[in-house]
Amino acid sequence: MFRTRALFRSLAPLGDRVLVRRAPKEMQTASGIYLPTDKTKDPNEGTVVAVGPGERDVTGSLHATTLKEGDVVLLPEYGGTKVKVDDSEFFLFRESDILGKFEG
Repeated sequence: MFRTRALFRSLAPLGDRVLVRRAPKEMQTASGIYLPTDKTKDPNEGTVVAVGPGERDVTGSLHATTLKEGDVVLLPEYGGTKVKVDDSEFFLFRESDILGKFEG
C-alpha cells in the first residue's frame, strides 16, 4: 500500500506586497433572487492572508506595512496578481494599491 504525503506550499510576500483572499461572490440578492455565476462581479472586499516585511527607502531603512494578517480590506476593482496555491485562489497587491481597511 502506498502512502502519499500531502505537499503543502506556502507563499510569503516580499517587500510591501500583501496576499489577499477575496470574499466569495454574492450568489443571492437581499430579496432572495439567485444570480447566475457569470453575471456576478468580484467583490471589492478581502481578507489579508500574509504580509511582506515592508519597503526599504533610499537610505536602507525598513518601513513596515500597516496591515496585518486577518485585516479586512477594500480592494480596487481591477489590479492585483492572481495566484493559485493548493487549489485556493489569492491575489497579490502592493500595500499602496489597497484602498482602505475596514474597522471593527
